[in-house]
Amino acid sequence: MVPTLIVAVTLALLYWFPVRRWMARWGATSADLNRVMAGDGLLADPMTYSGTMAVVVNARPEHVWPWLVQIGYRRGGLYSYDWLDRLFGFLDRPSATRILPEFQRLAVGDKIPLGRGPSWPVAVLEPGRALVLDMRNLSGMDWVWQFGLYAIDDKRTQVVSRSRVRARSVFTWIMTFAIEPAGFLMTRRMLLGLKERAEALAATSGAGSVRAA
Repeated sequence: MVPTLIVAVTLALLYWFPVRRWMARWGATSADLNRVMAGDGLLADPMTYSGTMAVVVNARPEHVWPWLVQIGYRRGGLYSYDWLDRLFGFLDRPSATRILPEFQRLAVGDKIPLGRGPSWPVAVLEPGRALVLDMRNLSGMDWVWQFGLYAIDDKRTQVVSRSRVRARSVFTWIMTFAIEPAGFLMTRRMLLGLKERAEALAATSGAGSVRAA
């Protein structure tokens, strides 16, 4: 009994400190962690969860933005693990592998659906720079999810995803921590999916401007 308890406590401590800390800042630089993003002011402290993840894309922001702006259910998808997204009802089809012209005109106030779950209202939209999704006042939870595109040079872009959550009930507090590992895996894969698609678009676009296919 005692050895089992010691192992359980050790694993819990390892997850809570080094592993959870690593997941909450995967790919992010010190600059990413400290930078002020467009939606930061929407959710003030204290927060149940705050995570900033990032990936370097070997393409310009103009090659990333068309993929980002079309995300969602019955839209471009989420570029993550499609089989999991479809299993849980977040998607009804594979994520897009081409730019969809009909979903390129996103505006503040529009809602991005995620399957059987609630839709995400667009709170901030800065074309080629920032997309902020505002899910405050969700039952028992406030959640702001935002993306920022930051040019590193004329060929590379830092794509940053930041999620901030404030639980307003014991149940949602527990659920927030319970789904963190899955959220990390799906968001990481989403960023890599954006990277793959943007780099492929950059390779086919050459020096010209991006056009919807």
